Amino acid sequence: MHLAPAQRFNQQFLPRIIERIRTLSHATLHTEVQPAGQGHLPAGLRIWAPLRAGGGRFAHPLDITLAWDGHEVERLFETGGEARFAAYLDALPSKLAAWQEARQIDFDSRTQADPTVLIGGLDFEHLYR
Repeated sequence: MHLAPAQRFNQQFLPRIIERIRTLSHATLHTEVQPAGQGHLPAGLRIWAPLRAGGGRFAHPLDITLAWDGHEVERLFETGGEARFAAYLDALPSKLAAWQEARQIDFDSRTQADPTVLIGGLDFEHLYR
């Protein structure tokens, strides 16, 4: 039996994204896998953390959901997909940093401007380094 690309992503790639985020944050950020509403879609990833003592830059505690584009997930299982994903993991620190100003997120104080933030339609490009 062959697993659908979304299921394979959830089993093979999502745990590596979670581990990378935990490592980058020195385990200060919590993660929760958010099952997709439909079986053919990849799971999302909720990243959250309580406020630091004394508050932070923005009013709300960190509560972000990352959601990947299904077609981009399928491309991971094509030729060169593993190398592409490895480069994505290497570029993840720059991607997280770039999201901060654009989305009004502050990872240092674990705050954000909106109660929840969805960063969806994600791909595995690694233009940021």
